[in-house]
Amino acid sequence: MRKAGYYFQGKNQEGGELSFVRPPRGYPRFHIYLKTYEKDNEIAFNLHLDQKRPIYKGVSAHSGEYDGKVVEAEAERIKQVLINTKD
Repeated sequence: MRKAGYYFQGKNQEGGELSFVRPPRGYPRFHIYLKTYEKDNEIAFNLHLDQKRPIYKGVSAHSGEYDGKVVEAEAERIKQVLINTKD
């Protein structure tokens, strides 16, 4: 994820997902939840664009975009980074 410009934010203890953001501070920002499936040797990415920070403390709700041209372009950029750093 570093090669794609993402910064580690933390680990979700319940689902075991890793959280990454780009850029590391400020909004809007891309946010990825990454989960590995060792049995199947797979990685699942959940990418969205946070438009602004949560309004209420302790609440995870935000203005997130999960699709659209900007998110699709970022997903493609990440794919290209992964393909080019596969070895």
